Amino acid sequence: MRLGAAFLCGGLFGSGLLVSGMTDTARVIGWLDIFGQWDPTLAFVLAGAILPMIVAWRAAGRRGTAVYGGSLTPPPLHDVDRGLVIGSLAFGLGWGLAGLCPGPSIAVLTFGGWNALLFLVAMLAGMVAAPVLRVRIDRLAAG
Repeated sequence: MRLGAAFLCGGLFGSGLLVSGMTDTARVIGWLDIFGQWDPTLAFVLAGAILPMIVAWRAAGRRGTAVYGGSLTPPPLHDVDRGLVIGSLAFGLGWGLAGLCPGPSIAVLTFGGWNALLFLVAMLAGMVAAPVLRVRIDRLAAG
């Protein structure tokens, strides 16, 4: 039952990415190009993601356990620190250069060809390298 729910949610998420245009790199780059040919259509996608999550976080806060048992992930912190700023900048830079972020990159694998596969490999390499780099950066910052 749990695996079926995960499959259904993943399929719904991927379909939403496709229908919304988040898998179209030209549209994403157009959304990010605020000083050029800005395409505001993804603002609706953003609002369509934020509003349901507000409701979901509030509903989850009232529950003691997840629907299928187990513990709930704690809500995100609201603190803005150096790690959040650096991570946000790195994510935005990658998103702006490639026109893809993690969710759409997996959805694009079915029709994106070698470029999509190369992006996914580079993204996974970055995920593996990030903890190692984080330790080194923290050591340098500590003195």
